[in-house]
Amino acid sequence: MASNISASGADQFVEERLLAGLVTGPLLQHKELLDMLEDVDVRGMRQKTLLHVGVGLGKTDWVEELLARGADTDITDDSQQNALSSAEEMVRQFPADVERSKVLNLVSLVHRRDQVIMRRLEASPSRSADHATPVASPECDIASLKSSVDSLRREMKSLVRQLSSSLEELKAQVCGRDALLRCLEESMTSTAEDLTAVKVGLGGEASLSQPTSDPARSRQECVDAMMRKTRIVYGSGVDEMRRLYERLYDGDEFTACIIKYLSGDVRVKVMVDSESEYIGRMKEKVVDLDGTEEDGSEWISFCDFEIETVYLGAKDCSGEDEKVVCCRLAGALSQLSLKLVFDNEGRPYSKGDVEREREWMRALDELEEREKRGEGLDEDIRYALDWKTLKAKVCWLAAAVPLIIAYDGSTEGRSILQQQAPLLLSLYSNNVMGTLLASAKR
Repeated sequence: MASNISASGADQFVEERLLAGLVTGPLLQHKELLDMLEDVDVRGMRQKTLLHVGVGLGKTDWVEELLARGADTDITDDSQQNALSSAEEMVRQFPADVERSKVLNLVSLVHRRDQVIMRRLEASPSRSADHATPVASPECDIASLKSSVDSLRREMKSLVRQLSSSLEELKAQVCGRDALLRCLEESMTSTAEDLTAVKVGLGGEASLSQPTSDPARSRQECVDAMMRKTRIVYGSGVDEMRRLYERLYDGDEFTACIIKYLSGDVRVKVMVDSESEYIGRMKEKVVDLDGTEEDGSEWISFCDFEIETVYLGAKDCSGEDEKVVCCRLAGALSQLSLKLVFDNEGRPYSKGDVEREREWMRALDELEEREKRGEGLDEDIRYALDWKTLKAKVCWLAAAVPLIIAYDGSTEGRSILQQQAPLLLSLYSNNVMGTLLASAKR
């Protein structure tokens, strides 16, 4: 009896982790948990299966994986919606969301396949040629067909588990080879950078930059590099600034990628007034992205694209106030990183990249429509939509992603963005993050 209770507790833990992963995490990090799940059609809150949740969130990769593992598209939740009707409803609510259209196509294909299998089973001879054999009732035929389909699903799930086990064995076999390849690559990279990365330190002495694969050391090097680019104009906020950079590096990959990129760019400068909440003493006038000149004493942070400098008012950088300062720093650093990496006046895409520009316009249109309908949006998203020019709206919309995550934290911030602006989150993750990490020199 004790073992049954333990197994049930383990199953519940796996289900809870998978549900959390569906909301906040990528599929690749949760495949092992899926392998541990005995029944892919297990029901959670409101009688929803994992497929219901994946469809509702528009997670194409999750839905594809669950369907491949035999998830049933006909199961209904407590509102009597199955995966297909739920996918259709999501497309009606978000007609411009490409991912939700992909989800509907996947679910429709599998649903039609299952229906074809059912019809073929129904059309197949259900009795022998001997007319003396009693004819089974329609109810028995249907029950038999359902039992056959259920048996096929169980067999498919068993085959998927066996395949996953075989893949794990193969992965273990090639692990040694991959480790050797990584070591060789790191050695070659280290040697090349050691030969070329001689630079003058703060005291005028030549020093060698020695890249390392150690995460703790990499973190330290990035933070140290950002501190060397930072000038405390008023006050003595060195410890506070170091803590802010560490917080952005540790908080989430969305903010860490900004620090990783900027720490290796020699053009970056950060000016700080640790005695004031605003930047007015360092920069009396600022010209915003709409082209309007404003009083610097009203800005907590500002990114000056022309001189590639971020200004920050960092007074009261402790407790709850630290979150505000940190998110404003994240927004300004994000805008600077976009300006440097895309070279397109702070826009989150390169000049001439018509496809990316069209995608960002679609994300902007989608959010403006939601705002018109009175749907709840985070204040940083609303702030971006309030600007007058298209350039300002897009620049601030891109900065809203690290702003929200820096203020609300990784889990809550990602959840807010996934619920309110899934296309914006996808664009920043796939386009901006990838470009920053690929261009980072650390």
